[in-house]
Amino acid sequence: MADAQTRPSFFDFDVIKMMGDFRFHPFDVEAVMAYQRRNIEALSQASQLAVEAVQAVARRQIEIARQTVEDMSALFRDMAQPVSTEDRIAKNTEYAKQMLEKGVSNGREIALLATKAGTEAADVLRKRACEGLDELRDFTKQQGAH
Repeated sequence: MADAQTRPSFFDFDVIKMMGDFRFHPFDVEAVMAYQRRNIEALSQASQLAVEAVQAVARRQIEIARQTVEDMSALFRDMAQPVSTEDRIAKNTEYAKQMLEKGVSNGREIALLATKAGTEAADVLRKRACEGLDELRDFTKQQGAH
């Protein structure tokens, strides 16, 4: 029984004593709301840039597909014309070379469009993140001054 009397109990825990050194500074709710509003605006702007980029890529892909169909139609019309075997091989080789060059060029163009859009959206978010960290630093300096 003597051990039970000397051992501290959970109910002997003094919350007031523990929290005595804890200082709570009320924070500016309006500043927090403004901070979150700017975060949401940056996300919205980045999303808008991403949507515009997807639309631009889709438009360009449609243009490329349309041009490819036109090129194929021209090729089939050309193939229907009677020519010598040597001329046909030369034309088909030239056509294959042009299509390969166009395909690589179009692929590069689509990749650049997508990369540019991703970079722009990431820049918006990076800029806001840096601003947010600056705001946090300033906020903690303000709180330390109180």
